[in-house]
Amino acid sequence: MPIHYQLLHDEITNEDWIETSLHGKTLLTIPQLNKGIAFTEEERHEFGLLGKLPPKVETIDQQTQRAYGQFKAFTSDLQRHIYLNNLHDTNQVLFYRLVYDHLAEMMPLIYTPHIGTVVETFSQQYRKPRGIYIDYPNRNYLDKILSNRTNPDIDLIVVTDGEAVLGIGDQGVGAINIPIAKLMVYALCAGLNPLRTLPIMLDVGTNNEKLLADPLYLGWRHERLQGEQYETFIKLFIEAITKRFPKAFLHWEDFSIRTAHQNLALCENKICAFNDDIQGTGGVALATLLAAVKSIGTHLTDQKIIIFGAGSAGTGIANQVFAAFKRQGLSDTEARERIWLIDRNGLLICNMPGLNPHQTLYARLIDECQGWGRNNLGHISLAETIKWVKPTILIGCSSVGGAFDEEVIRLMANYNERPIIMPLSNPTPNAEAVPADILRWSNGKALIATGSPFLPVVFEDKTIPIAQCNNSVIFPGIGLGIVAVKASKLSADMLWAASETLSHCAPILHDAMGALLPGIAESRQVARKIAIAVANQAMKEGLSQTNIIDVAAAVDRTMWQPRYYRFRKKSHQ
Repeated sequence: MPIHYQLLHDEITNEDWIETSLHGKTLLTIPQLNKGIAFTEEERHEFGLLGKLPPKVETIDQQTQRAYGQFKAFTSDLQRHIYLNNLHDTNQVLFYRLVYDHLAEMMPLIYTPHIGTVVETFSQQYRKPRGIYIDYPNRNYLDKILSNRTNPDIDLIVVTDGEAVLGIGDQGVGAINIPIAKLMVYALCAGLNPLRTLPIMLDVGTNNEKLLADPLYLGWRHERLQGEQYETFIKLFIEAITKRFPKAFLHWEDFSIRTAHQNLALCENKICAFNDDIQGTGGVALATLLAAVKSIGTHLTDQKIIIFGAGSAGTGIANQVFAAFKRQGLSDTEARERIWLIDRNGLLICNMPGLNPHQTLYARLIDECQGWGRNNLGHISLAETIKWVKPTILIGCSSVGGAFDEEVIRLMANYNERPIIMPLSNPTPNAEAVPADILRWSNGKALIATGSPFLPVVFEDKTIPIAQCNNSVIFPGIGLGIVAVKASKLSADMLWAASETLSHCAPILHDAMGALLPGIAESRQVARKIAIAVANQAMKEGLSQTNIIDVAAAVDRTMWQPRYYRFRKKSHQ
């Protein structure tokens, strides 16, 4: 290990501390360990820091006050983003404390929607290494690469191959910023200790011609691997991870629909794994729907749903809703009849070429669409599908900005007293519609949730909050619950417990003018509730790999607060 430190816990005193042999300038350059001018007098003497810092010893509260003043001095989002990242690269604990204290203001700068720009400009803006890069040419050195990580003990890993980033597609090595950002959200919204996490980039090449032609591109300059080569590489990766971190939680992020389900299946019975694009997106969308239908006095099984976008997110939502329909008494056939998927080639029809198995499940029979209008390519459009199906719910995960136009919204409003409309694509320019337009075109009737953050909308003298149906309100709690009990598997019932718990937290259930999901200010409380529900379900199914008596206490012990640890000198042996 290149960084010699260990996070230790005294069960008797219930105290955490860091033991390290590092000292002097080296200690100040490790962001996970650096406390800046908060190092005590005793620590300055013991670790060779005397004279290397101004004489005043400050608390983290004082440091946070100064950092916020520095942050506010910048006038553009780009400048503020750069400042936050520089702080993260200098003093990790102070970064988390600052953002935690100003979460609503700063989260958009480190996560969606700003993270898309950061990914796209990675090679041009590269400043300092973060995370672990595993490129295909070095596949035979996997164990060595993993041993070069900074954090000694790992509870949580977020990994990507960068093929399907947000709505901007194949971003190659720049996608490392996605696992980094996801882990920030885990720490901020659920208290997963950043000293026990690991972001990983699997560099299997890229098909992005712009990146391949860019002389500054930092990734493996090769077309993206597919087929047997790719699968063999993934198997090697899973084998290396399970060998070194057998009880870790493995979070897959931004893989294409072609590989997402396959990679998740390869983890079966090997390591606890989760695909956020499939299970996270599906889980939070289902929670939103449960809250929405309850708020208007109907039932989920009464709904007909059109999902515009049939990639990993769209099929993931369909799968979660399908499972929920069955939980509430519908047969397979009845559940499938209520879900309609549309992709770039229009409504999914059984005879369409190129459908993958997860899309085929929801493809309609040709006879169902007899007499429906088709465009000059023979495809059935979104508007045409709405006219025939008369859905109660419209969900967008297509990355086609503006796809929910005035005709589409007015159709939904004509068929429903309270249509549920969820343009979930991000970043913001990819949203299928913006809330102000939806409310105007539906005459204020629509219940709305979006993927990107939007300010409340004033409509007819009423201020209407817009729920952000972003995975960040569900995956942190799922991860917290799994880590707390060291679950060996994420089961379907654990996912249901997460969605159902989140739906109960919806403000609209207590206030008719409330949002469909809780806001970011409540993220830790919500994550804790989800974690307890997930952990209890894991215990019920016998999936815990540790002896837990009190689940809530285990969750609370797992939740990290952004504070400094006391340091102890590690003796040389």
